[in-house]
Amino acid sequence: MVTGGASGIGEATCRHLAGRGHRVAVLDLDGDGADRVAKELRVEGTEALGLAADVADRPGLEAAFAAVRSTLGPTEILVTSAGLVAFEQFEQITPERWNRLIDVNLTGTFNCCQLAVPDMVAARWGRIVTIASSSAQRGSPDMAHYAAAKGGVIVLTKSLARAYASHGITVNSIPPSGIETPMQHRSQAEGDLPSNETIAASIPLGRLGTPDDIAAAAAFLASEEAGFITGQVLGVNGGSVL
Repeated sequence: MVTGGASGIGEATCRHLAGRGHRVAVLDLDGDGADRVAKELRVEGTEALGLAADVADRPGLEAAFAAVRSTLGPTEILVTSAGLVAFEQFEQITPERWNRLIDVNLTGTFNCCQLAVPDMVAARWGRIVTIASSSAQRGSPDMAHYAAAKGGVIVLTKSLARAYASHGITVNSIPPSGIETPMQHRSQAEGDLPSNETIAASIPLGRLGTPDDIAAAAAFLASEEAGFITGQVLGVNGGSVL
């Protein structure tokens, strides 16, 4: 199961997991986009299901998990890619805006993990990969709500790794940085981020990352080969200094 699977990192992750032979549930607030990705995967021979889901809406998410379970079976792998970004000076963050960022980025991750874990415990095997952000590691002056939420994701990841290791479940996090996605393009169009060239110049490898760069790392962490890796934060950032 991949949340935020209709575009960007989530969509790329769906494709990488399908390429490894997994059935794929594509969840996204954009139900049409989720259905498109699932249909394309089915054309390529993958069992896939696309569903509209808001990770912050617990009852709706429970219904989505039930639909996936009845169609594709229990959740074995969960990648939490759904997220909401915002740029605002700290004094201008309203309580409502703060709550929405926390609800989607942190509580949404909590909701997904809590709904997936019982299937994994029953199977005595599971993989959870959370998508955090480098802003959670270094702080971000105009994204305090976003950074705080993603920082919570990292600590939640480490806590779950320790709680469920004895059940054969690994839990790891990827905090991307400098990745070219539709979300980044929207932020650039709104004047919140500099150009691709400016961002690339700050990255030691000299280029922006791609959704496939993150998806490849997520697919590895979801594999049997990564079975002795848990509670880790894997930076996929081209060598950027945090």
